[in-house]
Amino acid sequence: MTETTILANARLVLPGEVLPGWLEMAGGVIRRIEAGTDLPTGAVDCEGDLVMPGLVELHTDNLERHLKPRPGVNWPQAAALLAHDAELAAVGITTVFDALRVGALVSRPYGAGEYARGVADRILAAHRTGALRVSHRLHLRAEICSETLERELDGFGPADRVGIVSLMDHTPGQRQFADIAIFRHYVRGKHGFSEAEFQEHLHAQQALGAARRLPHEAAAVAAAGRLGAVLASHDDTTEAHVAASARHGATIAEFPTTEAAALACHRAGIAVMMGAPNLIRGGSHSGNVAAEALARQGVLQVLSSDYVPSALLSGGLMLGAIWGDLARGLATVTAAPARAAGLADRGRLVEGLRADVIRVRRFGAEAAVRGTWVAGRRVA
Repeated sequence: MTETTILANARLVLPGEVLPGWLEMAGGVIRRIEAGTDLPTGAVDCEGDLVMPGLVELHTDNLERHLKPRPGVNWPQAAALLAHDAELAAVGITTVFDALRVGALVSRPYGAGEYARGVADRILAAHRTGALRVSHRLHLRAEICSETLERELDGFGPADRVGIVSLMDHTPGQRQFADIAIFRHYVRGKHGFSEAEFQEHLHAQQALGAARRLPHEAAAVAAAGRLGAVLASHDDTTEAHVAASARHGATIAEFPTTEAAALACHRAGIAVMMGAPNLIRGGSHSGNVAAEALARQGVLQVLSSDYVPSALLSGGLMLGAIWGDLARGLATVTAAPARAAGLADRGRLVEGLRADVIRVRRFGAEAAVRGTWVAGRRVA
């Protein structure tokens, strides 16, 4: 029997406006939307809460946090995945692209190992059996400065629900690690290296990046095409980086680190995505450009929760306050990421679209998710 749910006495977040009204979900889609204050028979009284599209998350490291809850601690993958999935549902994320790194350092005892294929298999198996509450897709983070990238990419095929491939280059002296002092602090803190060990690692990584950059970029771009995935850049820092991203066909810019790069992305028609934690904290924890500065210049189009799932809704509401336009702010976490990822069936409250819907209660500047529906089925 088709499950029908009516959410009424709500403030509906529609494309471009917020209006009092009600909506009906049935057969996995939004079947009807009506303005007004009516309370149809059998409807859920939302008591004036916001009813809006479910949040769409394009880049989150949250699964990795569950897989490694403490340094040196590996948690069972199935348990980690289910906890991650439940957390997303609770904060209103109904579609997620789980970010998995491809590209490892296997020749060094401290190197990051391969893990993406095994975790992807867990996600896909859970998806097939209906064990997951929200819709999961894969985001392959292609590490240019690595030893195994091409082989790992070859291990994925069109059936693997890969929606995004992003080009990451963590070569020292490039992009996120353009400042070697920041790289030194990060690496020595993570591995406990002496200065001599750090220098050896620095030069080895720089040589690896120089040798593998072009073939690895070409392999990642080709993989995105083969997998039917959107291509994203990562940590663009200069206008030259943006020009290269445009040549590769990137349509999303993840976390440009400078104002110049973000403005160049905007001019090139590449959607600028920034981290909601950056926005909420008032700046980047690593000294990069502030998300709020880009928002005020009108070049921020998509938010990502990055490493704090609950930040996605808070960030969208904060942008609504900055812009004086709640619908516009919330579109950065619903319609805009869905469009950037090529998902035309969700991200908006429109009759006939997929019924991914959340109910949100405001209290001051904060908000709480009071209900989450995925394809019309309540999951939180």
